[in-house]
Amino acid sequence: MLLAYTIPIASLDLMDDSVNDISLPIAMPERVAELAELVATANADRAPIVVAGNSTKLDWGGTVAGAKSIVSTQKLDRLIAHAVGDLTITVEAGMGFDRVQEVLATAGQFLPLDPVYPDRATIGGIIATANTGSLRHRYGGVRDLLLGISFVRADGKIAKAGGRVVKNVAGYDMMKLFTGAYGTLGILTEVTLRVYPQPTTTGTVIITGAIAALATAAKMLLASTVTPIAADIVSTAFSQQLELSNTPSLVVKFATIPASIAEQSAQLLAIAKGLGLKAGIWQGTQAERLWSGIQTGIWGTTPIGCKLGVRLTAAIDTIATLDRLTDRTARGVIHLNSGIGECALFTADAILPLRSHCEANGGFLSMLQAPPDLKQQIDIWGYRGNAVPLMQQIKHQFDPLAILNPGRCF
Repeated sequence: MLLAYTIPIASLDLMDDSVNDISLPIAMPERVAELAELVATANADRAPIVVAGNSTKLDWGGTVAGAKSIVSTQKLDRLIAHAVGDLTITVEAGMGFDRVQEVLATAGQFLPLDPVYPDRATIGGIIATANTGSLRHRYGGVRDLLLGISFVRADGKIAKAGGRVVKNVAGYDMMKLFTGAYGTLGILTEVTLRVYPQPTTTGTVIITGAIAALATAAKMLLASTVTPIAADIVSTAFSQQLELSNTPSLVVKFATIPASIAEQSAQLLAIAKGLGLKAGIWQGTQAERLWSGIQTGIWGTTPIGCKLGVRLTAAIDTIATLDRLTDRTARGVIHLNSGIGECALFTADAILPLRSHCEANGGFLSMLQAPPDLKQQIDIWGYRGNAVPLMQQIKHQFDPLAILNPGRCF
């Protein structure tokens, strides 16, 4: 159904100067069939739509051009199935991340994702933006946890891929295709995810000091037998905000039995001592606040938010480069086991030099969150590979009339 209220276009980072002073109607269907009907009508009318969940990341990615309405999945929020023994959960895409964790917690389980807005983000939005953080060190990214999906195609037809069991490997891997597609290929309606037993005991080791010594410590950590669930290198400004140090920091989290946490923490403390670095152990609410700060402290705090990636061996040097290019004012974090990270910038001056650094180290820098005029000046994705024509062909096959979030990716 089409609701009576509207959302101002200025708040959605849409690109169409002819409609800057009006608002878009928003539809929140409560059933998948209603959503399919809305999309089919939009397709028939050639009326592009903005696809949304709870609107936490509508300003990420490219500017959407020519949209006539917004379609939100936030009322598609039912729990479909929780197979406790199989360690899977199936929910509608509009279900909030926090609600999913509450359901899983009753069975001593959790979904090992740490999205930017954990109290507001929907599962569909997390998948559409491939949004997770430090926990990818142990559990992988969003697509590694996604087992099956249902979605509404651009023509309004309902489709499915994957299944509700961990060993289902039949068919084309649509889950990976939809992860990080920003709602441009279809609208997710139902997802099945792999879950894990909830850790009962955790411990955090903080190592701070000179960047060269931290690089050695990180290298020794990755080569050692310790098994953290998270290991991040944090920039100087972010370390200061998190009340860690006036230098970059290495932040490591363990989740296992107490004796193992103590032993592994001792190994890291010994490494730090041998390199002349400061180190300490944080536990309880102090550690929880720290990891929550890392999870939520980048996006929405400055005018420009970027996602970046480099080779694992370049992670420390990339944080040093970020500090140098911004005179130690930029908040940034890189996850050591993947080389993926995020940074918050106050000005655009560092974007292109930092992108060049990332590309020189086998990676990328995407300017996801920025004022609309800046997004028109600088290519937000910065991708120069030969896969763009292929991605454009896929978009055309899934959405030939460019109905779904046109311009958000291409």
